[in-house]
Amino acid sequence: MTSSNISKVILSGLLPEEIASSLNLSQSFRARQIFKWIGAGISDFDKMTNLSLDLRNQLKESALLRSSKVENVLKDPDGTIKLQIRLSDGNIVETVLLTDREGRKTACVSCQAGCAMKCAFCMTGTLGLSRNLEANEIVEQFMFLEEICGKLDNIVFMGMGEPMQNLPAIRKAIAVLCHKDGRALSSKRITLSTCGIIKGIYDLADNGPHIRLAVSLTSANEDLRREIMPVTSGNPLSELKKAIAYYAEKSGKRVTLEAALLGGKNTDDVSAKNMIDFARGADVNINLIPWNPVATLPFTEPSSGEVKAFVSKLERAGLNVTLRTRRGRKIGGACGQLGKTVK
Repeated sequence: MTSSNISKVILSGLLPEEIASSLNLSQSFRARQIFKWIGAGISDFDKMTNLSLDLRNQLKESALLRSSKVENVLKDPDGTIKLQIRLSDGNIVETVLLTDREGRKTACVSCQAGCAMKCAFCMTGTLGLSRNLEANEIVEQFMFLEEICGKLDNIVFMGMGEPMQNLPAIRKAIAVLCHKDGRALSSKRITLSTCGIIKGIYDLADNGPHIRLAVSLTSANEDLRREIMPVTSGNPLSELKKAIAYYAEKSGKRVTLEAALLGGKNTDDVSAKNMIDFARGADVNINLIPWNPVATLPFTEPSSGEVKAFVSKLERAGLNVTLRTRRGRKIGGACGQLGKTVK
């Protein structure tokens, strides 16, 4: 952001009443008009045709529609698109378009620049944490994807960073995206994924919004999980299970347990039994993700036989299991790969 823009109001993360107060608009309906244009993806004040020329010129002097910009657009042959977005302070975050077999489009957005969680199997975890993103920087990721890829169906907070460490900004971004006078995204189409920060799960359960919750479990063995997911030390599995049950009860939504399957590490009979025991009696789905390779990390992909056998054991125990299709691997856009440099 240039020095001339530093004092300008950034509008992409504001609600209509905040736009009115920030810009000292005496006519509140003008703020609603501006908000609606932003929700429609308009990134140029001159295209806000129901505003007077004088007002549009005033807006150019005092406000910015977006603070970040798309640095690179990477496209995988499988249809996945990854955007590398430069923030106003120079940090880079990544957001990914995922398309399923039915053609539904999902934005996988980041909530932090980097990540402090240090999950051993995740590329982002090797970067360390630079800072939390602001609400507008989260909203802008969604808007950039829609600008490039057309209208999106869902948003998942599964990109760079741990959402429970930035709940205020996420709540604000959701309020903006779901507002009836703006983009009007349904909250039913939003999922947040956490590595298992218990305090955050209770916070989300008690204070909302009641969106879909996914918990990255990966292993239900306390020692192994602590080894590969350091967050476990302060968030033990026994208490995590209670928090998951609490969220399901308060929200009325089934929670998803995610597991990155690491070749020869967490796919054996004992690992399957541990996961079955953890999930027993809980209102959960299991989402299994064969690990996506990152050259600098000391893991291997599981064989197809490992994956098939693990899925079979969980299904025989009566669990609802989904095997995630791996997409975006050629552009470093698959689960666990964000932050991976792609030339």
